[in-house]
Amino acid sequence: MTTAATRLARKARSLGVPKGQLVNFLGGGYVPQEKQLGFHAACRACDEPEGPTEIGFGGARGPGKSHALVGQMALDDCQRVDDLKCLLLRKVGKAVRESFEDLRGKLLWNVPHNYNRAEGILSFPNGSRIILGHFHNESDIDSYLGLEYDVIGVEEATTLSVAKYKAIRTCNRTSKDWRPRIYSTTNPGGVGHYWYKARFVAPYRAKSQANTRFIPSTVYDNAFVNKEYVKTLEDLKGWRREAWLNGSWDIMAGQYFTNIDPDVHFIPSLGVPSYWPYKWLGMDYGWTHPTAIVLLAMDNSGNIYAVDEYREAKLPVARHIANIDAMLARWGLTRGNLWTVAGGGDMWQPDKDGTTVAADYEAALPLERANMARIDGAMALLGRFDSNTIFIYDTCQKLVETLLTLEHDPHRPEDVLKVDVDENGDGGDDLYDALRYGVMTMEEARQFTPQVQVLSY
Repeated sequence: MTTAATRLARKARSLGVPKGQLVNFLGGGYVPQEKQLGFHAACRACDEPEGPTEIGFGGARGPGKSHALVGQMALDDCQRVDDLKCLLLRKVGKAVRESFEDLRGKLLWNVPHNYNRAEGILSFPNGSRIILGHFHNESDIDSYLGLEYDVIGVEEATTLSVAKYKAIRTCNRTSKDWRPRIYSTTNPGGVGHYWYKARFVAPYRAKSQANTRFIPSTVYDNAFVNKEYVKTLEDLKGWRREAWLNGSWDIMAGQYFTNIDPDVHFIPSLGVPSYWPYKWLGMDYGWTHPTAIVLLAMDNSGNIYAVDEYREAKLPVARHIANIDAMLARWGLTRGNLWTVAGGGDMWQPDKDGTTVAADYEAALPLERANMARIDGAMALLGRFDSNTIFIYDTCQKLVETLLTLEHDPHRPEDVLKVDVDENGDGGDDLYDALRYGVMTMEEARQFTPQVQVLSY
């Protein structure tokens, strides 16, 4: 054995890569590098009864993530288990098929297989196969639901919302003597940035990984990448450099409110001093979708504070009113302290019998119709964050999560992309809408009402 081969074998053994797994890779002409070996060891740990079932790899561009993912599925999993059914999923079919064909030429030149390009199926003599899946819109994921896959590989996982990742996980099941598992590769940013960070990166950082494993890697971990590509990444600026070169998850890549500074705008509670002149609510009513409410306050300098949040679905008006009372009481407030309640215009839409939700609330709250102009509301919030005149208390964690995951609408880039809750009621932009209604109502009052106009910032 050569010195290089000896070093590789020792490194693989030290990272937990079984001999048979390394032999499978080398037989295909694939020589894993150190971070790739860490990924492969984690994939084999899925075999253990108490081992993980979700493996994440990457964080930056250029470390050989796709190479490792296809190598694991094609050269290891499919070779050691008969009749394994695998799904390789990535956004946009053309990109995944072209990159897959490139990888097939590099990884499988010495491995018997058949590739049906028209159907997107790679099959092996033992009956194992990899199905190339793709999606353009998130709704395309639904075509895979209800099917069964022993292994699922997800490339660019942060292009998926948490709802669709949860949905595709329901397909990861088997009747074989095999532990189903999901492998994913990713970069920071995109619609899935927050959930991926919470699910994979945070447990890795906290050394509390249980069902997941995360192996961070950057372009500097890939000895085979050309230096011009490295230079391209090094020349990037802002969040793209942090994300794509350094693999930083502490950035706001792709988000709408890129001028949010968590160290400035997300603060510990200051309470609600009695001498602050305005306390009010922003309210986005819903039934199947949650009713979302943000308690807001303004100090004597015109700064706005998001003090507390409330978000519940499928409750009658009386229950919402009682819960609003409880939220106010936590801050020493009552309904009598409220300047106004800014509600979304859909509350005034009549039901079949002519009644409105607004009428039910108006009996208990100083309700008024909010300006629902989406772009104007987004601009108002951008301006507040830019001038450091809006702050979010640490009692509004769901609102914080919402703000950090909102993206530009690709069809109207000046607007925020509308996001609905998933089937479990998670996610959605209801709290953002409630905040937007509340802020817009104050901005309009400052413009047209002398009493409020004197509060300048």
